[in-house]
Amino acid sequence: MSGRVGDLSPKQKEALAKFRENVQDVLPTLPNPDDHFLLRWLRARSFDLQKSEAMLRKTGKKIETVTLIYDCEGLGLKHLWKPAVEAYGEFLCMFEENYPETLKRLFVVKAPKLFPVAYNLIKPFLSEDTRKKINVLGANWKEVLLKYISPDQVPVEYGGTMTDPDGDPKCKSKINYGGDIPKKYYVRDQVKQQYEHSVQISRGSSHQVEYEILFPGCVLRWQFMSDGSDIGFGIFLKTKMGERQRAGEMTEVLASQRYNAHLVPEDGTLTCSNPGIYVLRFDNTYSFIHAKKVSFTVEVLLPDKASEEKMKQLGEATPK
Repeated sequence: MSGRVGDLSPKQKEALAKFRENVQDVLPTLPNPDDHFLLRWLRARSFDLQKSEAMLRKTGKKIETVTLIYDCEGLGLKHLWKPAVEAYGEFLCMFEENYPETLKRLFVVKAPKLFPVAYNLIKPFLSEDTRKKINVLGANWKEVLLKYISPDQVPVEYGGTMTDPDGDPKCKSKINYGGDIPKKYYVRDQVKQQYEHSVQISRGSSHQVEYEILFPGCVLRWQFMSDGSDIGFGIFLKTKMGERQRAGEMTEVLASQRYNAHLVPEDGTLTCSNPGIYVLRFDNTYSFIHAKKVSFTVEVLLPDKASEEKMKQLGEATPK
């Protein structure tokens, strides 16, 4: 059963009645406490009475549903910066906690090849019901949008008839740009990065870490900092398995160069076009005096297989 009015199982009907009884004291303060309204809170917490009640008492606002269009044009590796992804994840959690069942549909348009990886990063922050409302559209996305949204509510740029008063087809005047956030709302002044590994690299030496990539399309994401002085960094693909290779014996994937990671932590990403063993090499061979301490975190980001398969079926994903 869907858990909506007219489609309730006996157990769901019982939960609705009990829920209404439990929140009887706050019903007069709610805008429209009918069954439609109360069922949204129950569905948002899978008909868990205790969790639904706690959520309602915390927020208790009238909820409207919205249809979103997520334009992925320009989505690139720079958007996979770990602190930004984590902040976005926190935002999604707060949105779902305080505005349950608000999202009616979300349409993803112009999705690049990188989208399955990006989606896999935020998917853990989304409930199963929310995931089911996300639709990745293909080359005919303008036609599909108009099946669900009135043309006068869609900008000309997206296939509708709406324009700005000056005729702008992108309707830029309807975008409410934010400003500087007052410092009184700051949770913290800066992002403090926690690194998973730390290594001391002797003078005239290097340190290599290996990561196996099983199939194309995976993304390597790294962050590192050094203490006291700069450090060299590059990425290579091994040509022989089962043995350590020198940099000159491997295929260079990301050219090695020196980074002032003692001043500003360094981060980056790489889409792996070929399977194999990728070697991230921290280089201190140029230093004849100083050893270097390097702290780093490296992750292999996998694409979401369902969305990747969907994009293959659509057949016309926008090139990265």
